[in-house]
Amino acid sequence: MTRKEKGNGHKTETPDVSHIRNVEVTHETSDVNVRAVLQFVAVLTIATIVVALGMWRLFVYYSAQEAKEPGPGPMALSQEERLPPVPRLQGAPGFEVTLESGETVSLETTIPQAEYRVLRQQWAENLKTGLKDSNGKVVGIPIDQAIEKVVMENRIPQRADFKLEIYAIDMPTAASSGRETEKKLQ
Repeated sequence: MTRKEKGNGHKTETPDVSHIRNVEVTHETSDVNVRAVLQFVAVLTIATIVVALGMWRLFVYYSAQEAKEPGPGPMALSQEERLPPVPRLQGAPGFEVTLESGETVSLETTIPQAEYRVLRQQWAENLKTGLKDSNGKVVGIPIDQAIEKVVMENRIPQRADFKLEIYAIDMPTAASSGRETEKKLQ
């Protein structure tokens, strides 16, 4: 017999069993019932296959039922009629902008800034070409032409003696802790 010393002073004895041999027993039958484990795995595999086949058959049945359903009735609303009233939220189905020219721009799948960009583009075009009514007739002129027209018609005089007045104030300096001042232009 061998003895091992533990750090706390406890002694354990381990018997030497190397001389014991039993050739008739190859495994311990009381630990695991191998036959029961194999039966469980087999039943579980078969049950899984049966459930998978049942679900596949159920999906085939539901697909066939869906194909047999009739279309919408004559009183059913169309996709456009089902949309909520305007104004709609950005990104919602049917969100679009109608320009002054009557053209509609769909914005439902674009970024939120797209509506603002379309509006800015329309404003820029109005500034360049002039404002038009619903018939396409120009009812306003571009801003540059309007400025020239006002200046020419009204003969607005320009001040030739105009000077920008610059003045300075005394500011305390940081370097002198406020004891000295310097002139700052305003």
